[in-house]
Amino acid sequence: MDIQEILYKVSVWVIPALLAITLHEAGHAFAAWKLGDDTAKQLGRVSLNPLKHVDPMGTLLIPGMLLAVSAPFLFGYAKPVPVNFRRLNNPRRDMVLVALAGPGMNFLLAFLFALSIHLLPLLPENMVGWVIENQRNAIVLNVVLGVFNLLPIPPLDGGRVAVGILPNFLAIPLARLERYGFFILIGMIFLLPMITRAMGTEIDPIRWVLNGPISFVVGTIAKAAGLT
Repeated sequence: MDIQEILYKVSVWVIPALLAITLHEAGHAFAAWKLGDDTAKQLGRVSLNPLKHVDPMGTLLIPGMLLAVSAPFLFGYAKPVPVNFRRLNNPRRDMVLVALAGPGMNFLLAFLFALSIHLLPLLPENMVGWVIENQRNAIVLNVVLGVFNLLPIPPLDGGRVAVGILPNFLAIPLARLERYGFFILIGMIFLLPMITRAMGTEIDPIRWVLNGPISFVVGTIAKAAGLT
């Protein structure tokens, strides 16, 4: 892949990625602020400015390297929004709402990009190809980010939702997993598929779990946006 191909590939991913990450984190920050905790607000995280949310390593370097080598997967992360759950109006209930705000923003953004496809006939013909690649990438990336974050594994949003709705005898042990959650995810996303692939039979639990929900959400959004 030459430098022009790399630059083009980056150009059709950078806008979708920045919007997906920025609105996801801003959604958490805004929800926490409105529900009683202004920690993120005081740190300037209730913002649509990507620079407030971008993590140089997780948002730029790692995804950029994966794109450059045409990796079969894309992985990255942003700076997490700090939330003091004890300051929320109703800590247990509001923790769930704050957690859901991030994926909710991703699904909304995917729907808006799907709607924007109806505007393609208004564009100059030489721009349509580049724009539709951005739209497609934005829809898929936002849905994948939203669904992935709903996995019930702390520190993902779904883990916080599960801790908030499960009875204490289940919620407390799950909450204690948060310190190991990142390593569990790395193992399930990268190590387990790589090791089992080398042994001749690939085990990829994250892909197996997410493929169905991702296809369902993309189809639902496309239908709601009037796309065929």
